[in-house]
Amino acid sequence: MEYIAALILAAGEGKRMKSNTSKVLHKVAGKPVVEWVYESVKKAGIEDSILVVGHKADQVKEYMKDRVKYAFQEKQLGTGHAVMQAEEFLAGKDGYVLVLYGDTPLITSQTISDTLKFHKENNNSATVITAELSDPTGYGRIVRDDKGNVLRIVEHKDANDEERSIKEVNSGMYCFTIKYLLEALKGLSNNNSQGEYYLTDTLEILINRGLKVGTIKVADSSEILGINDRVQLAEASEIMRRRILTKLMRSGVTIIDPASTYIDDGVEIGMDTIIYPGTILEKGTVIGENCIIGPNSRIVGATIGNNVEVNNSVVLESTVGDDTHVGPFAYMRPGSTVGRHVKIGDFVEIKNSNIGDETKISHLTYVGDADVGKNVNLGCGVVFVNYDGKKKNRTVVGDNAFIGCNVNLVSPVKVGEDAYIAAGSTITEEVPENSLAIARCRQTIKENWVINRGMQRKKD
Repeated sequence: MEYIAALILAAGEGKRMKSNTSKVLHKVAGKPVVEWVYESVKKAGIEDSILVVGHKADQVKEYMKDRVKYAFQEKQLGTGHAVMQAEEFLAGKDGYVLVLYGDTPLITSQTISDTLKFHKENNNSATVITAELSDPTGYGRIVRDDKGNVLRIVEHKDANDEERSIKEVNSGMYCFTIKYLLEALKGLSNNNSQGEYYLTDTLEILINRGLKVGTIKVADSSEILGINDRVQLAEASEIMRRRILTKLMRSGVTIIDPASTYIDDGVEIGMDTIIYPGTILEKGTVIGENCIIGPNSRIVGATIGNNVEVNNSVVLESTVGDDTHVGPFAYMRPGSTVGRHVKIGDFVEIKNSNIGDETKISHLTYVGDADVGKNVNLGCGVVFVNYDGKKKNRTVVGDNAFIGCNVNLVSPVKVGEDAYIAAGSTITEEVPENSLAIARCRQTIKENWVINRGMQRKKD
């Protein structure tokens, strides 16, 4: 059975990123750059991936864990040298290897599959993935003979003026027949301006041996975009974001302004949901059908039901039931579950709490570490006082309770079903069901107090 592997080069220092994080771990659309490459390999049906690491190798290994095999490149002496470090994994194998880069997240599984298929059908020793660029500065050029056959690839810094005028460039990504690659690696030298071992030189070695080297050109040149600095990271993110949004729109989601909408890969959105401008939907989020999300909302790792509106609000790692309205300016913190037909109004904060169906929390209220029943009304300014200075305590409010404005519920405390609490009360003890609790001083009037104290507020 033929062996097929992907060799992903990720050892570079990435100085231009100016970061303490490995270049390949910077994120594009919510996912590390190297993860995009790895997933494209997996989707292409290639199970065996070898990652060549070097600079900040520990960070990369910590993220990728045991999903790949590792080769270590202690000194970065060129792409050919990087591939040499993985020879032990390829030696004795009969098959093919795709050489890819950990900093090219836009390469698709389709291109990888097409390249492997093209390589095998044409019996090539090597196949180069190429692209046509209007400005090829910085890329190696594909030099062909008058019959169109590949002669060699010349790096930009080593190219003469005629070679630099060539628009077809080398992506740096290849498919090799393993036995020919290993033979060619033995013939590499570092006799060039950089003193490095270029993987591109293996092609000339193979051609000089009379072996066939082919090319496959990508239709979308953005697939070969590598990331070397924050500007290119932003460019790649924009392209990936467009891919994600296009897929969602074609699945029945309305995105009013794609230019101002940011959705991570893997976010699920149901049909007929409308996404307004300024919305950010991050990893792990699932949104149902017929929802209105935004404008200016951020949802992270949350599950949103059907017919839900989230307006100018933040929802983090929480669940919102069907037909519920959140916002504007609401804040749902992790660990919260909100039921169906609930109103979470303006300037309401929910933290690590469960809110039952039909409950109304209309404005200016903090609910922290609480279990609130069904059909409860929390008036304006209600505060669940959940922290005693040492630990967080929990409050339970029964079904159909009515909590008046500016009430403090000092945890731990329980409010029974169908209980009422008068506005302005501070509750420290259990309120039985069907009871009215009043916990405030009786109003006292001192007539003429302002005059007697000389406290008049006179106008100038």
